[in-house]
Amino acid sequence: MKLDSSRPDCATRLAWHNLDWSSKSDLKESLHDFQPNSWVKLSELPNPYSFDEALLLCQVSRDQWLVWIPDHGEAQLHISQFFVN
Repeated sequence: MKLDSSRPDCATRLAWHNLDWSSKSDLKESLHDFQPNSWVKLSELPNPYSFDEALLLCQVSRDQWLVWIPDHGEAQLHISQFFVN
């Protein structure tokens, strides 16, 4: 039996990412790319009767999104108000 020591075609190169652990918003943004027309879980409800999820409509700034929340309506939220899976 012959041992094949050649590098396999599926080998991938490791990439190092420097994360600033002191900033929650930078960490969330680096771990998750938010996209319009996707749903996010909310960390707190805007009112007691609203849903706990929001539909991302459009990005307002680097860390602010315009969202639609069922049984509440439109709102502008900071990404720190989202749960990241």
